Amino acid sequence: MEQENNKGQFNSNFGFLMAALGSAVGLGNLWSFPYKLGLGGGFAFLIIYTILAIVVGYPLMLSEIALGRKTQKAAIEAYKEADHRFKFNGVLQTIVPWFLICFYCTFGGYITKYLFESIQALFMKNSVLNTGDPGALFGGMIGNVGNSVAWMTAFLLLTMVIVFGGVSGGIEKFCKIAMPALFFLLIAVVIRSCTLPGAGPGLKFLFYPDLTMWKTDFFEVVRLAGGQMFFSLSLASGCIIAYGSYLGKKENLESNAAIITAGDSIVAVLAGMAIMPAVFAFGLKPSGGPGLLFVSMTTVFQSMGTTGKFFQLAFWLLVFFAALSSSIGMMEAGISAILDSRVKAGKPASRVKVSVIMALAAFVGNFLTTADSLGGNPKMNWFHLFGQADVLSVWDCLAEGILMPLTGLIMAILLGWVVPHSLDEEIENGGARTFKTRGFYNFCIRWIGPLFMAMIVYGQFKDFFGAK
Repeated sequence: MEQENNKGQFNSNFGFLMAALGSAVGLGNLWSFPYKLGLGGGFAFLIIYTILAIVVGYPLMLSEIALGRKTQKAAIEAYKEADHRFKFNGVLQTIVPWFLICFYCTFGGYITKYLFESIQALFMKNSVLNTGDPGALFGGMIGNVGNSVAWMTAFLLLTMVIVFGGVSGGIEKFCKIAMPALFFLLIAVVIRSCTLPGAGPGLKFLFYPDLTMWKTDFFEVVRLAGGQMFFSLSLASGCIIAYGSYLGKKENLESNAAIITAGDSIVAVLAGMAIMPAVFAFGLKPSGGPGLLFVSMTTVFQSMGTTGKFFQLAFWLLVFFAALSSSIGMMEAGISAILDSRVKAGKPASRVKVSVIMALAAFVGNFLTTADSLGGNPKMNWFHLFGQADVLSVWDCLAEGILMPLTGLIMAILLGWVVPHSLDEEIENGGARTFKTRGFYNFCIRWIGPLFMAMIVYGQFKDFFGAK
């Protein structure tokens, strides 16, 4: 465990990549991406998402890693060093992961429950996952507030314990094992899902060039894809800046940013290939909302007999790894910022104490989300702010809906116009490397990125607040 006033550092570039991919590859890929892809018209959504990942995702990913490594600080102090007038953007980005984790651990608890039940299903013929109605199972789980709070708490405590171990001793060790395991487990599930009878329409939905949604509501597709891109890549949430501050000076930032962006996008597409064929094979709705992951995959596994029990365990294990790695990243973003402030003030910076504070704050937010039962508890209507249908949507509105694209846009303005080329030397490792994507990066960070992000912000405000 890191000593007092020592935030720590990754032991290897592979460890950094796995941690950064872990922060990016999470429920945004396995839970959110498939159902938002369904809402966005399948291929019409996928092509916009891919474009945004290239012209917005990569430049911002490179910027955040470079800014973190250059300053050796988390978001608040990093933005202050870049330009003291933009410190507020670091503050806003540090708030983002708290909004996200306020529903993330709730779903982490649901996933942990399904993982536990999938282990039981191997040995108990009458297990609820083997015999129950998938829709009723999910509805019953979220409706049992006491049970859901217990599973959410268990997931949150596990996140806290791993973060206790620090950067190399906790985060890096976990992600170096979890992320490769996640990828191979996902490939196995994709193969099984794509070979189901009736899976063809699901693959067609994903990859057939149907751009109907562009004609009916182009801004809605951009909004969905853009919000999903920020959520999926953990951009503008303080996570990547924090991880960049733990990265050694010799590493190639361009290749790291490209690997993380491409790797996350590949996993998102694989998640769609794991879930959409199954959705169509069993006559479910591709726009089935937050419960799609739980209902569709349980339906698939029940249809597979004995073999399904093993695939079921593998699937929930991979979703668990994905959720936990992202939850760790969100908590670390806030912890790193607090440690910065303590060190700057000359005060002891105990990782354990700060982790406990962050966990308590996350518990409060998740308790509200869990108690709401995804909008099923009328007693929680008082917290359905901004006209949202449930507490989950309130947190999502504040984080993915507003702050992530807005602060991403502000970052692009800062690095593209206010202090242009300020990260060039860091990306070039002090002249030891060539900035190979300099022209593309500058064009995107100054022009095309802000244009797309402005469209995303407009689309989000239009959706969440009914702006005209």
